[in-house]
Amino acid sequence: MTARDGGRRTLDLPGRTAFVYRPTASPQEAAIWTRRQVGMTNLRTVIGRAYPRIIGLRRDKSWVFFEVLLPFLATSAFVFVYRALQAPPQYVGFVVLGGAMTAFWLNVIWMMAQQLWWEKSQGNLELYFAAPMNIMSVLLGMAVGGFVMSSIRAATVLVIATVVYGVSFSVDQWLLLIAVFSLTMAALYGLGMVLASLFLMWGREAWHLTQLLIEPVYFVSGMSFPVGRLGVVGSLAISILPLAVGLDAMRQLAFAGAAYPIGTPGPEVEALILVAMTVIFLIVARWALRVLENRARREGRLSVRWQ
Repeated sequence: MTARDGGRRTLDLPGRTAFVYRPTASPQEAAIWTRRQVGMTNLRTVIGRAYPRIIGLRRDKSWVFFEVLLPFLATSAFVFVYRALQAPPQYVGFVVLGGAMTAFWLNVIWMMAQQLWWEKSQGNLELYFAAPMNIMSVLLGMAVGGFVMSSIRAATVLVIATVVYGVSFSVDQWLLLIAVFSLTMAALYGLGMVLASLFLMWGREAWHLTQLLIEPVYFVSGMSFPVGRLGVVGSLAISILPLAVGLDAMRQLAFAGAAYPIGTPGPEVEALILVAMTVIFLIVARWALRVLENRARREGRLSVRWQ
């Protein structure tokens, strides 16, 4: 080994090897990690979980067909419906923006919420709980990799639909639009961490819950129409679904000069709602994962396959 520390070979230092960060007097002392060790381990976990999702974009080209072209057809169908009804031009832009945002919700449901349950079914979950890392870093790595994947799909759909259907955006507050998008992603993936914990506890019902949370969420979030048109249902969606809040705020900001249906708060208020959602979801996810981790180590049956 030729690992070095300050120009000297690590192996030449007394009490230190290439596999030891600092010399210790006993195994008990070595088990007490510094903050640097904990932070670097969790950072490596995030990178390790994000890497296969990012590098898979280059190695497997089939995602271009399944993740871009097929969703684009669904978006196109609503565009033609609005044009046939002679709806205001901004409604075509609403559909295009909603079609781009579907990529993130599908990623949260399939690649975040179900991931721990899939690992349990494959017999790998016990490795996560036994490894010296925070389980939140595993989910954070999934979120980072999934965000990169979904961003490419969303950007592609947005660009193609904008060019093909001639959608024109009118943005007056770019900083607020970027902030709303970032807060929407943080709240969405925070919700994904919460769902990952719940799906793991509910076991085989996770598959049915996944199906339940796709089309109904599309409807109540107003993916193809302004959520304010739903009245009370839209208000309820604004209060519990970050996708509904973020999409409504981004539509108001992206089409500033167009007439927007009343019934929802302004983008500044919705940005504050997203901040509250992000904090709540991350706190709940951290608590739920700690409960699951303690249960796995105490009872030893959380990682049993097919339960």
